[in-house]
Amino acid sequence: MSLPAALSDTTLDRILARFVVSLDEDRELTSAMGPVGRIRVWRGDGPVVKVVNVSLVVPPIGLDSHMIFAFTAPDSGVPHFTLDSVANGDNYAFHLDLIPRIDLATSLSYLDTVYEPLTSLYSSVSEREGLSPAHLTPRQYALMSPWMLVNRATQAAFEGIGDAVDAYLEHWAALVEKGVEAAGTADRDAAHRELLFSPEIDPVWKQTVRLLGEEQSESVRLALVSND
Repeated sequence: MSLPAALSDTTLDRILARFVVSLDEDRELTSAMGPVGRIRVWRGDGPVVKVVNVSLVVPPIGLDSHMIFAFTAPDSGVPHFTLDSVANGDNYAFHLDLIPRIDLATSLSYLDTVYEPLTSLYSSVSEREGLSPAHLTPRQYALMSPWMLVNRATQAAFEGIGDAVDAYLEHWAALVEKGVEAAGTADRDAAHRELLFSPEIDPVWKQTVRLLGEEQSESVRLALVSND
């Protein structure tokens, strides 16, 4: 098993073991080259309402990509959890974040509860040898949290990132179980997710269309955009 797949599978297994969700969809993704991946969707009636896992493994082009999004309820203040672990040839990358559900600039108590406990780890990981900045646009950064870890990595640095993933996941899971005082809104969540997974903002969707075709790519995007 590849390093990105192992990191993704371990993280996904921990989410599925901790929260009550049921597998609702398990579908192969194909391209002109044949099968290239899977999308799996779990749904729940508790604080975690949807988990989406998308894996794309295409050896001829060197792609090995594994993405997890765990979504909390539309009116919850608890962030969504996301992990993206990728290898492209000999190059590695990861994206780890707790996606905010309210306006951070006017919510100091939310910052202190949800994000401040991650500050020391965020700072130490950001300074690790073998990591370099990922190429995201300012618009993409604006849609995530300031505590987002998003980097390109050497193999050694990628192999060492598991502790950060575990810590972010454990903190998020505790927030899910305890709850947070702030409440989000379904309207804000819907608008945020439309932008978060917008082809106009994230260029990855153009690459996905080239690989999977318009219909399959859009089906994956829509699985992330809403809880339907």
